[in-house]
Amino acid sequence: MEHFYSDYKIGMLGGGQLGRMLLQAAVDYNLEIHVLDPDSDAPCKNWGTSFTTGSLTDFDTVYQFGKEMDLITIEIENVNVDALKKLQKEGTKVYPQPEIIEMIQDKRLQKEFYIKNNIPTAPFVRTETKEDILKHLDLLPAVHKLGKEGYDGKGVQLINTKNDIAKGFDKPGLLEKKIDFAKELSVIVARNKDGQISAFPTVEMVFHPTHNLVEFLFSPAEISEELHKKAEKIARGVINDIGLVGILAVEMFLTTEGEILVNEIAPRPHNSGHQTIQANYTSQYEQHLRAILNMPLGATTQHCPAAMVNLLGEPGYVGSAIFEGLEEALNIEGVYPHLYGKKITKPFRKMGHVTILDKSIEGLKKKSDEVKNLIKIIA
Repeated sequence: MEHFYSDYKIGMLGGGQLGRMLLQAAVDYNLEIHVLDPDSDAPCKNWGTSFTTGSLTDFDTVYQFGKEMDLITIEIENVNVDALKKLQKEGTKVYPQPEIIEMIQDKRLQKEFYIKNNIPTAPFVRTETKEDILKHLDLLPAVHKLGKEGYDGKGVQLINTKNDIAKGFDKPGLLEKKIDFAKELSVIVARNKDGQISAFPTVEMVFHPTHNLVEFLFSPAEISEELHKKAEKIARGVINDIGLVGILAVEMFLTTEGEILVNEIAPRPHNSGHQTIQANYTSQYEQHLRAILNMPLGATTQHCPAAMVNLLGEPGYVGSAIFEGLEEALNIEGVYPHLYGKKITKPFRKMGHVTILDKSIEGLKKKSDEVKNLIKIIA
């Protein structure tokens, strides 16, 4: 275990809701965490030991911030890795490691890593412009993805036929065979510096039909025990092959033929692990802190089935957020809201989430629908 002391300084790049929940977990360990974020009113603003407003992608800003720290971690991938590499070379611990962040930042490098390490994934080809799609019509229907800077459904276009090519991107990207999947799954796995690995139960994600954001999550996923073991084995293999220190979300497709294919990975706490705060012995946030500080990893067993409902800004509303129906939702047993402190709502902006506990998946689905219909975020 790393010998951290009363003034051991941890720097976190990113001050969004993931960072906010990471800071909540850090309180129990009396950790000193300093935050850098470009938004002066970010969710972490009043929560860390200090808060600095500045660009996460500017070399000098990240380097100067990191020089004062003993350890640097992230809650978002879009950061300046060159600054992190220099800090690491000068003796600052950086977890997850800069070279791993750099690889994950580029979906093309990600996919090539899977192929090189025999990790199951959908067929794909590299593209430089949308015109390159014309060379690979045999791959259609397919998904065209930006290599870098895509997130939350941005930077992704479905190309069903030749007529859709105009929707593609004129930047480096990849064209990936569209997978006929039965479910979208995720396994969050952690690894500390000593190489200890621990996985959370496989969860099932239900995405918004048009905005590609997770709308519901159910844990554990309704799949066979054999598939649970297979998904966990794949996730453990991914984090072990990469050698990442910290937490890793491994998003997967369960195909209609029963195959499990890795879609994408995220080297940080993830939307598919929010429910662990209430539902598991150790939350994903505490687990990340344990991993980067080389502590023994915590137990990941669930107390009971859990669901998560994302609270998104209602379409047609921009302005000071009003949470309608929250009081009625709190009357439902096993409902735990988490509001992110974002003052301004926008259509489909992530404003919070609700964790729901129940003894059965059927009960969870009923409560999830109730909560989704009750809570509306307007302005």
